[in-house]
Amino acid sequence: MPPPSDIVKVAIEWPGAFPKLMEIDQKKPLSAIIKEVCEGWSLGNHENFALQNADSTNFYITEKNRNDIKNGSILRLTTSPSQMAGQLHERIQSSSMDAKLEALKDLANSSRDITFAQEFINLDGISLLTQMVESGTERYQKLQKIMKPCFGDLLSFTLTAFVELMDHGIVSWDTFSVAFIKKIAGYVNKSAMDMAVLQRSLAILESMVLNSQDLYQKVAQEITIGQLIPHLQGTDQDIQTYTIAVINALFLKAPEDKRQEMAHILAQKQLRSIILSNVIRSPKPINDEMAHQLYVLQVLTFNLLEDRMMTKMDPQDQAQRDIIFELRRIAFDVECEPNNSGSIEKRKSMYTRDYKKLGFINHVNPAMDFTQIPPGMLALDNMLYFARHHQDAYIRIVLENSSREDKHECPFGRSSIELTKMLCEILKVGELPSENCHDFHPMFFTHDRSFEEFFCICIQLLNKTWKEMRATSEDFNKVMQVVREQIMRALTQKPNSLDQLKSRLQNLSYTEILKIRQSERMNQEDFQSRPILELREKIQPEIMELIKQQRLNRLCDGTRFRKISSRRRQGGVTHSLASSPTPTTPLKHSLSQASSPTPTTPLKHTLSLRPAHQPPPHH
Repeated sequence: MPPPSDIVKVAIEWPGAFPKLMEIDQKKPLSAIIKEVCEGWSLGNHENFALQNADSTNFYITEKNRNDIKNGSILRLTTSPSQMAGQLHERIQSSSMDAKLEALKDLANSSRDITFAQEFINLDGISLLTQMVESGTERYQKLQKIMKPCFGDLLSFTLTAFVELMDHGIVSWDTFSVAFIKKIAGYVNKSAMDMAVLQRSLAILESMVLNSQDLYQKVAQEITIGQLIPHLQGTDQDIQTYTIAVINALFLKAPEDKRQEMAHILAQKQLRSIILSNVIRSPKPINDEMAHQLYVLQVLTFNLLEDRMMTKMDPQDQAQRDIIFELRRIAFDVECEPNNSGSIEKRKSMYTRDYKKLGFINHVNPAMDFTQIPPGMLALDNMLYFARHHQDAYIRIVLENSSREDKHECPFGRSSIELTKMLCEILKVGELPSENCHDFHPMFFTHDRSFEEFFCICIQLLNKTWKEMRATSEDFNKVMQVVREQIMRALTQKPNSLDQLKSRLQNLSYTEILKIRQSERMNQEDFQSRPILELREKIQPEIMELIKQQRLNRLCDGTRFRKISSRRRQGGVTHSLASSPTPTTPLKHSLSQASSPTPTTPLKHTLSLRPAHQPPPHH
């Protein structure tokens, strides 16, 4: 018969004694169970004892978490949290350096438990630690030269205990003095500092910035980006991680008007290239925490684009209109005509013609195309960057499409606007970083204008896919869906550089996307289920016979083809060939002519359905 659910069988340890096997009744008060255990070892004052998990956590058993005890658990009888907190509070004030060091080590370990932390904080333990950091440690700095390892450990355990206690959220960060902040910042700014102390100091600064706007102002006054950069050039990945975390925190909490200024400073300090060289391309594998911090930095960097993304173009702003004129000038290599050159109607007609070739929706006033937010002015910024920095590709795309049939031209302006909007959605521009995401892309750290370069690659991909799909203006949304899929599939492969991205996209042609879609559909569980396979096997002969008859009928009845002009190329595959108004010739008559066009169905497949000497059936 199974034991009652309220009875838990555990082993309980006590130093210097054999463990005891006991059955704990979860209905009893915890104090009664502790009393029973103490009496088994003849220990008095049971209120000074507590039960603790005998694993690596050493967390105390309380009324709140006692239901987590499982059968077979190993517990330990130990000093109660209040007794332990009082003892450590006294020990860390010892005049003996060795005793103080040992007490701080125990405090750092015990402070992970919120039950102990609450008791130690109630004894004003946080204030004691901050006083030790502000002034107490200065007494030992004179001894630093002769006992540097001991001093480093002493300060390290002090800061570790402080961090663990503050992580429980019991004490507000707003309570700390400027002297304490200066002391912590001083440890970060020193060129030679114990690694453990540096790591804890960076962690404290990050928490201060994230948890208090007032402390952000104070920390920002004490820490500069230039002082943080050297910590990224070392080999300790933990230090690098905490350094990027502090930079992210300063970036995240900075007022909006200060973020662009901070981004400019980061660019001046070559932060991107330093991270690329010393972190991303380091021989050490990137751990999850570092990946998260790089992801946060990537998101915060792209969020700088939000202002332009949400800014509408002012059609009356001449400076903004000049950008559109510049796009026209680069594309068609025209000089700005003087005001008196030709009539107003002639110039308007010429502008309208060129803006249509550039693919704007509003040919008369293309500025109206950029009043939609998102992407707002960001789309125009991308177009201008592409035209100036990839001029040959820009001119080729514009002229190539302006020479196509009206329905088959890929509108560069409209495509650029929709593509910019799509890229902002993919990269989640304007959204706060997720707390658990590690999805950073190394290629965005290889260029100072990575978003613009990303756009330039994708707009060329869009034009290529448009041609592969033989799309028309009615297929615009379909093309954009395919391009989104191409980009998303390429990004999942995490290319290390923009050139690698370009190569991956080159391999993801429209034909390849169709193959991948078909393969994924066929590999879905529904397609591989036994009923589907049996049905497929059953109806396959009937379907094959139907296909055979349809092909034979086509050979007998013939088909119709549009006449292709010498000046016009053939239309896309998406249009019905029979819908052409041009003269057509039935296949049954054209087969006898050597110059006749090839049937839609490959002839080698249709003729293989019957022997060569057999005449076609007649109806």
